[in-house]
Amino acid sequence: MPPPADPAAAGSGKWLPRFTRAERWVHRCTAALMLTCIVTAACLYLPQLAELVGRRRLVVVVHEWAGLLLPVPLLLGLASRALRRDLGRLNRFAPYDREWLRGVLWRTYHRPAGKFNAGQKLYAGWIAGAVVVMLGTGLLMWFTHLAPLVWRTGATFVHDWLALAVGVVVLGHISMALRDPEARRGMRTGRVDQLWATREHPRWEPDQDDQPRAR
Repeated sequence: MPPPADPAAAGSGKWLPRFTRAERWVHRCTAALMLTCIVTAACLYLPQLAELVGRRRLVVVVHEWAGLLLPVPLLLGLASRALRRDLGRLNRFAPYDREWLRGVLWRTYHRPAGKFNAGQKLYAGWIAGAVVVMLGTGLLMWFTHLAPLVWRTGATFVHDWLALAVGVVVLGHISMALRDPEARRGMRTGRVDQLWATREHPRWEPDQDDQPRAR
């Protein structure tokens, strides 16, 4: 991420709408459920945490229901036209996204991006696929009568190792967010500084549908 060109120009004072209220609530609810899954999984698999928490059965129930509810905020959020439009943006790779990835690989400051950069698109696609796999394998582990033993054994192996990968990736996502206060402001308030948007997302062209009143 390139540093600000001029400390005096750190903020333009002009604001652009970035996320609607519906999108922000989908993100918050999904994040809360995901973190619940990660924390409860850690309590189930790490003896030190298990001893501190106790009540293993309660932790298992919370973990199961948090995982089962994980897709629900997104499914409800599909009623939002703004969310559907942004999902379409996340699902499309443009030629400049390859330039962004090369910029990261070679550590250059030439990283063109639309409303979402290539890293955000890769993260969104990966985490969506991981949630589907985690949900499927979790159901096989929860409802033991759904499949033969060999399937349940394989599901447990995949679920455990993918859970570890999800935890690492989510921590990386949080770490990146902590480095960018303006991006956090966008997710918290729905708007971002125009200068930040021009610098970090030069190919993003907000339109009338990006207004905060959209649902």
